[in-house]
Amino acid sequence: MSIEQYQQTYIQNSFADRIGGSNYGKDTAIYKFEKIKRAKAQAKKDFPDVELIDLGVGEPDEMADAGIVAKLAEEAAKPENRGYADNGIPEFKEAAAKYLKEVFNVDGIDPQTEVLHSIGSKPALAMLPSVFINPGDVTIITVPGYPVLGTHTKYLGGEVYTVELKKENNFLPDLKSIPEDIAQRAKLIYLNYPNNPTGASATVEFFTEVVEWAKKYDIVVVHDAPYAALTYDGLKPLSFLSIPGAKDVGVELHSLSKSYNMTGWRIGFIAGNPLVVKAFGDVKDNNDSGQFIAIQKAAAYGLDHPEITEKIAEKYSRRHDMLVAALNELGFQAEKPKGSFFLYVEAPKGIKGGVRFNSGEDFSQFLIREKLISTVPWDDAGSFVRFSVTFEAKGQEDEKRVIAEIKRRLSDVEFEF
Repeated sequence: MSIEQYQQTYIQNSFADRIGGSNYGKDTAIYKFEKIKRAKAQAKKDFPDVELIDLGVGEPDEMADAGIVAKLAEEAAKPENRGYADNGIPEFKEAAAKYLKEVFNVDGIDPQTEVLHSIGSKPALAMLPSVFINPGDVTIITVPGYPVLGTHTKYLGGEVYTVELKKENNFLPDLKSIPEDIAQRAKLIYLNYPNNPTGASATVEFFTEVVEWAKKYDIVVVHDAPYAALTYDGLKPLSFLSIPGAKDVGVELHSLSKSYNMTGWRIGFIAGNPLVVKAFGDVKDNNDSGQFIAIQKAAAYGLDHPEITEKIAEKYSRRHDMLVAALNELGFQAEKPKGSFFLYVEAPKGIKGGVRFNSGEDFSQFLIREKLISTVPWDDAGSFVRFSVTFEAKGQEDEKRVIAEIKRRLSDVEFEF
């Protein structure tokens, strides 16, 4: 039977309301990333001989370090690593605690009670609402941003309150703008710095304010930190857990996906408040049986070698410098971020004497269709486009070629801002 035929059966009426109920699969709306996917496919079809430059992809363009790969091969060959990992192995937890100390200067993390591995940070974000959210409870999330914590809050009958990240506030949420009744009802607040998509970095002063605010309203802070070690131009990596009192109010999620080129490996960890970590472990026990032990041991090797991330950060910093310079020569007001591999740029209003862009999505679609340059639009808090410096390039000379080609393709029009 086809999907259309199955939609006429009892199965169609059995879906949970949280994913659309009886209307599941019938929604004709095309979502942002599907639009991008379709536009990329059409552009490749229309211009088969032209290189599509992908500045939208949110994952590294290179393999994991050779030492990490070798460690995986070594550990995968050992029979004692073949079984269930459950809530993780001591070696990985100890490496995570040491990593927090050496890279972020976080003292006092007990690897036995205050660290647990996760199969990447996305499943951790998906599980945390099950630890705290009852029907009617509120999760505060920032927009633009990663929606997983909010999605699962809604699945559990909770509510989501969004706070915009605005340029005039350095893309930090204005905690004072959150209504008193929302703050009183909220259980969780989600933060992410360095931020996706804005590339903004938090400060000690901001995190200190977060700790005080969370204590005032009895709110648990979830700081998602997959880009925390990817910092540039002298900015030292900053952990929420390095702030006095942070461990009293929350946890931090780290991932090796972006900082170690290990997206497909699916390994990360949660650290911080021991009660939250323990409860997360109980929920996790009912969701998965742990990541492959050989991957955990290879990841522990990586955490013991933070110089791997430093080398990766040097590459992204160099690419940011070139991309920012190229865009600004074309009239954009691009500002190099202090962390992450994302460059968040306000979209132009149109082309002089030509097409108008009413949104970031309009501009992003123009770039794909007309210039074969893929980006990701964000219109949640103004019309912006996210560029990523994880584009495919083999070495520094090829990086220069790609940036030069981007500039060449955009130089035949005059943008209006």
